[in-house]
Amino acid sequence: IREHHIGGICFFQGSPREEARITNMYQDESKIPLMTAIDGEWGLGMRFKDQTISFPRQLMLGAIQDNNLIYEMGKEVARHCQRIGLHVNFAPVADVNNNPLNPVIGMRSFGENKYNVANKAVMYMKGLQAEGVMANGKHFPGHGDTSTDSHSTLPVVNATLEHIDKVELYPYKRMFDEGLESVMVAHLNVPSLEPRENYPSSLSFNVVTDLLQKVLGFDGLIFTDALNMKGAS
Repeated sequence: IREHHIGGICFFQGSPREEARITNMYQDESKIPLMTAIDGEWGLGMRFKDQTISFPRQLMLGAIQDNNLIYEMGKEVARHCQRIGLHVNFAPVADVNNNPLNPVIGMRSFGENKYNVANKAVMYMKGLQAEGVMANGKHFPGHGDTSTDSHSTLPVVNATLEHIDKVELYPYKRMFDEGLESVMVAHLNVPSLEPRENYPSSLSFNVVTDLLQKVLGFDGLIFTDALNMKGAS
């Protein structure tokens, strides 16, 4: 912070009291206010194991009939984030859970129906952003149809461009229309989008600039998935 003037911090463990204390200390040290973030898909309990609330996983939320409950949950998660000084929550997961062998998405998805995924992702997003916390749609262009984990390898998505546009991108299009503020790009090998062999989507001009920004018209903040994941390295 003092020497390299980093722009932000993402918290992965600890307690809410300690995180708030550290955030205040870091903000005092930073000449430019830091952007603070967390992976809190089911609330702060996803990262902090005490003194916090864990809401249901998204797969369980996918069975809820009243989507207003998802909106209210999003608002409550945002209030928890605000309470400890967080600006960004890397949620919701917008992946369509269409591969039963998927080892990393599974219960983190709202389900296998693209309409249900989109409807609930929009409501979770709106709840977060209504309380002033930036929501994040992930993992673009879609991590649902994979049988390997991008934390440990570079997963391959062999779907056609037509299928990706019709299924995987559908929730993102809906969220963009409703004002999504940020997107996370996954480390995926998608030959129909990026012809270079073993080249991750997170580093692909074709995916990030041409598809996400130009074709789909997204003009919000773009993050990559974590750069210590094997899918990137």
